[in-house]
Amino acid sequence: MLLELLIENYAVVEKLAVRFHPGLNVLTGETGSGKSIVVDALGLLFGGRASAEMLRTGAARARVSGVFELPAEARPLLDQAGIAVEGDDLIVDREILGSGKSRAWISSWPVPAALLRDLAPYLGDIHGQHDQQRLFSHEAQLALLDSFAGSASQADALGEIYRAWRACEAELKELDRAEQERLRLLDLWRFQRNEIDGANLKPGEDEELEAERRVLQNVGRISEGAVTAYSVLYDAPESAYAAVRTAGKRLEELRRFDDNLGRLADLLKPAEIAIDEAAGELRDYVARLEADPDRLEEVESRLAAIDKLKRKYGTSVGEILAFRAEAHAQIEATENASEHRAAVERRQKELAAEYEGQARKLSARRAKAAGELGRKVETEVRSLAMDRAVFQVQLTPGPWSATGIDNVQFLVSANTGEAPRPIDKVASGGELSRIALSVKTCVTSRDARRTLVFDEVDAGIGGTAADSVGRRLKALAANDQVLCVTHLAQIAGYADHHYAVEKFEVKGRTAAGVQELEGEARTREISRMLSGRVTPEALKHAEQLLRSGTSV
Repeated sequence: MLLELLIENYAVVEKLAVRFHPGLNVLTGETGSGKSIVVDALGLLFGGRASAEMLRTGAARARVSGVFELPAEARPLLDQAGIAVEGDDLIVDREILGSGKSRAWISSWPVPAALLRDLAPYLGDIHGQHDQQRLFSHEAQLALLDSFAGSASQADALGEIYRAWRACEAELKELDRAEQERLRLLDLWRFQRNEIDGANLKPGEDEELEAERRVLQNVGRISEGAVTAYSVLYDAPESAYAAVRTAGKRLEELRRFDDNLGRLADLLKPAEIAIDEAAGELRDYVARLEADPDRLEEVESRLAAIDKLKRKYGTSVGEILAFRAEAHAQIEATENASEHRAAVERRQKELAAEYEGQARKLSARRAKAAGELGRKVETEVRSLAMDRAVFQVQLTPGPWSATGIDNVQFLVSANTGEAPRPIDKVASGGELSRIALSVKTCVTSRDARRTLVFDEVDAGIGGTAADSVGRRLKALAANDQVLCVTHLAQIAGYADHHYAVEKFEVKGRTAAGVQELEGEARTREISRMLSGRVTPEALKHAEQLLRSGTSV
């Protein structure tokens, strides 16, 4: 239940705060006074779309806050979102920035607008004139029937099965298309794989061969340089090895005079060993080194073969082998396509059988609920000055879809002797308003005390019909808090709490305000609604309406 609504810098509202009460709360005012602003602001708290156009001219941001009585049914959703709410009141805030972006909070916890939409069904429901047009939609009619039957979750589960079944169908089509393409390329892939396999490549082989070729191509220069290095290090009379060895001996002889010089001799020993080892390896290297034209030709031939493959399949042996692996995978996929296709076909058949079984169960549940909903709505409609109305929920077989195998259509006959026909073909504006209210009344859950908002549900009606709608709203408010924007005095007369919305000018700017009316102020507002101005006759009629309303 909505306890309080605060609005700042929204449309023509600069700032207002309204406290609401249990029962039937009506908002009245002149056309264009801003009555629907309250409904639109509440819609933002239910996760509605935000827009920069909603900001009051010159304002950097707009804010809407609502204080609700927290229903116990909503706590699991909040717990799942990690929102801890202390006490029985829930505060929902929505802020709109000049960029059009919005931010939302639940009890000071920042949340996405999607969470507000998930929470909204626990808090309230807004029914406006556009919802009446939704009654023309077969999808909306089916959703209403599922809501009444309590089969919405069953329908959602069926939709998941249907989408999985369609995904299998799409995959089979793609397999057919891909298989044709693969069969066309199969010989090419086999040739490519065989050509690469024939080369018997090894990872890194090209780099090793390149290094070997450089050596074979430069044997003379390498041999000359290596021999010179060997001589300088070890073989020449004044070689590095001889010099280090001599220096070490001299320093060792001087150790007896100064131990520090002996320590330096020790430092030279590793250098002596290193030079000796390096010279030995150089000697062995030169001994092995020889010109080998035949091996150079083999290396050149092998590198030429690898370069040929590189031009086709990659810039390195690693890339060539990766290309080979991909070709092999394509070959295997083509050769095993029949097995994969059979698996997908089996899965599709399983899903089809599951869908059909679940769809029939859902259809049976809908069929049972359709008759009950039709009878209940018909009773409601007849109580709203449509004494001879007939309302039926027609269920006919339809093709497989995400919503099941049923086509649903609301049929109405407002006059005796007329066969029921689709609601959009026969209902006038006033009749549609009453039918919409009746459907809403029957579908609305009785499990939780919520806020039901009706924005000008009285469109197109008057007289006896208006009085009947007022009585129905009054009865509905016995279970749920009802907020109703109305132009009709007959409906306003049944209110438990009456609010007047008006525009006024402050410092050269238009602003809107809301004031709760009581006593004489309420009587004068009712008389204005009756005759357009306050007259003695209108005041008497208003008093009579108020007495009738309070006696219900």
